Amino acid sequence: MPVVAPKLALSVQYVIQKQGDTPSRSQLRQWVQAALRCDAEINLRLVGTDEGRDLNRDYRGKDYATNVLTFVYDDAAIDGMPLMGDLVFCDEVVRREAREQNKPLFAHYAHLVVHGVLHLQGYDHENDADAEVMEALETQIVMNLGYDNPYQEQIL
Repeated sequence: MPVVAPKLALSVQYVIQKQGDTPSRSQLRQWVQAALRCDAEINLRLVGTDEGRDLNRDYRGKDYATNVLTFVYDDAAIDGMPLMGDLVFCDEVVRREAREQNKPLFAHYAHLVVHGVLHLQGYDHENDADAEVMEALETQIVMNLGYDNPYQEQIL
């Protein structure tokens, strides 16, 4: 019996100036689908540092731009609706981290998309046991996408 892929309604918003190496909508969709285990309606938003910082400060109390923020709409699961949420990526932070970690930009973006989608589905890394489970799943998905282990140190 064939496995039925979860249904995905995906919206992508580019608030940044797209560059030649900015992930495309189809690439982002592929990464989301790789981590998705249930039907979902997800908005992806690629933003600059000002918006990234504002959102991180307003919703997490941290006054800096971070790589990815996950916003889950809790009511969706209760109503039997598809999983619903937003993932916000600060493009400048993602690019800087990729350079600092000596990783290809797409590999880092793929990892962060997978990471955010897993958060939407209830995975977390607040304690060591949960982090171990989440990181193992992220590693498996990212490697299935053809990228290196995201937690392995990159040496040039």
